[in-house]
Amino acid sequence: MTRLVECVPNVSEGRRLEVIEELIQVIAGVPGVTLLDRESDADHNRSVLTFAGAPEPVAEAAFRVVERAARLIDLNHHSGQHPRMGATDVVPFVPVENVTLDDCAEIARRVGRRIGDELSIPVFLYEAAASRPERTSLAEVRRGEFEGLRDAIGKDPTRRPDFGPERIHPTAGATAVGARRFLVAFNANLNTGDVRVAKAVAAAIREQSGGLTNVRALGFSIEGGRRAQVSMNLVNTEATPIHRVLALVRDEAARHGAAVSGCEVVGLVPEAAMLDAAMHALQLENFRRDQVLESRLENPPLTGAVSIASFFEQVASPAPTPGGGTVSAFVGALSTCLATMVANLTIGKKKYAASESALLELKRDAESVRGELLTLARLDGEAFDAVLRARRLPQATPDESATRQRALDHAGAEAARVPLRTAAACLRALELAQTAARLGNVNAASDAGVAGLLARAAAEGALLNVRINLKSLDWQADREDIEMNLQRLQTALETTARGCLDAVHSALQA
Repeated sequence: MTRLVECVPNVSEGRRLEVIEELIQVIAGVPGVTLLDRESDADHNRSVLTFAGAPEPVAEAAFRVVERAARLIDLNHHSGQHPRMGATDVVPFVPVENVTLDDCAEIARRVGRRIGDELSIPVFLYEAAASRPERTSLAEVRRGEFEGLRDAIGKDPTRRPDFGPERIHPTAGATAVGARRFLVAFNANLNTGDVRVAKAVAAAIREQSGGLTNVRALGFSIEGGRRAQVSMNLVNTEATPIHRVLALVRDEAARHGAAVSGCEVVGLVPEAAMLDAAMHALQLENFRRDQVLESRLENPPLTGAVSIASFFEQVASPAPTPGGGTVSAFVGALSTCLATMVANLTIGKKKYAASESALLELKRDAESVRGELLTLARLDGEAFDAVLRARRLPQATPDESATRQRALDHAGAEAARVPLRTAAACLRALELAQTAARLGNVNAASDAGVAGLLARAAAEGALLNVRINLKSLDWQADREDIEMNLQRLQTALETTARGCLDAVHSALQA
């Protein structure tokens, strides 16, 4: 199982590119770590390095970056628009795959302790790794910056570091190490050089001042004072999407006679966040994310051309499709492969000459059922997507509500009928397994048995999907017809499953 962690150190150097390149080489020198991005800003005099990998290599690379930055950066000679308290200012660990936020907090504590012990740099834990509630906020941890912390540490008990000495490192300052979810660093540049406007806008939109939740913002002067910038960290773009933040920035800037002249994304941004913004800007209706070409290429509809590894990844993803109905159809198709194998191990052997014609017919039927089940696997996902699209239809007026209900009824009926067809096809796969057990090579009886068990499990799974979709089905006629067919298939399934197992046990005793 792959475990992935992202680390995004912010270092207090955005002008000397040779220093940044040396830090990049430090990251590249750790096996198992992949550099994803580097963003440097001369106005902020700050660089954001992004890399990812398994937890242990990422932790090692993070420590090495802090160690090398401490040698190369002297905060006594540093100036820039962005607040900072360390040569490596912040080191956040972000869960990506098969890693929890708590896992990342533990990594942060290990790395923080090592920085304090081995480099004599005071470390403050923040966000999910914070040792006390008031240190959840990075702004609070960094209060006073390098110069203020230099005077307070060792004197003010509230500024006692979590790790390392109770004194500022003379050149490298202090470092905040933490764990957080993915955030988007988003800047809006204004067509004014008046930094007071940017500061006023930032104050109006940030959560801390009563603005939008999940938004942190500051106002800066950039480009030698020619423009002002609202610099933001958006810590949850699902709850507070980029387009909503930008709309408020525009409104607040207009109140001060300014406008947004351009925007920047610093570092990496999730595809979903950009798609949300694009869907809003283009006013797209009934748009599905898998309509994006690259997304569809990564997760194509299930056919015989899709690799098993790719299918497994799709099933394991957080997306609701492919789900249990698709997997049931896939397992049913796999059952027909085993039945075909038993036939192939039998055909041509003199001992089973009398059964050859029936087994050749079994192979033809198995191929047909397998193709049907693969088609149903794809249709199952499409049927569920149609239900989701119907749920998203507007219902602000009586006409809209009626149209939405009709779409829901139609989509719900199809979502129940597709797994019903899957169950019927799996029943035929079970019948093929029974034939393979009864007529096939006795040395492959266990394979016929596995084919039968798979087919029954697949059919039962499909019927579960029928039942759950029936719960939301209002059309009485459709509901009665589907329920009648469900009961018929359930009865036939139990009878055929017993017959298949009897045939398998009989062959095993032969």
